[in-house]
Amino acid sequence: MSMTQTGSLTLRSDHPVETRGGNTSTFTRVDFPTPFPDGSEVVILAQVQTFNGPHTPGLRIADVTPQGFLIRINEIYATDAKSDGTHGNETVGWSASTV
Repeated sequence: MSMTQTGSLTLRSDHPVETRGGNTSTFTRVDFPTPFPDGSEVVILAQVQTFNGPHTPGLRIADVTPQGFLIRINEIYATDAKSDGTHGNETVGWSASTV
């Protein structure tokens, strides 16, 4: 049986764009209102719900567990779209489901 939980939070970035994996020290922890059963495989879908800045706020998600996940704004950083990484408050909606 599949289970789903949803939520939202306000995120901002006061840190440079993260260009290498592994460093989650600037991420925000999201705890599920009710943890999923132990051993559950959880999938997170998250999307920015607001438009509060000139740069595109990408999202990074890490360390998904039955108890929660880590998330951060990581502005788009590509050949012609380089950002310093800082970004004001944005509302982010998320959905977590078991598969």
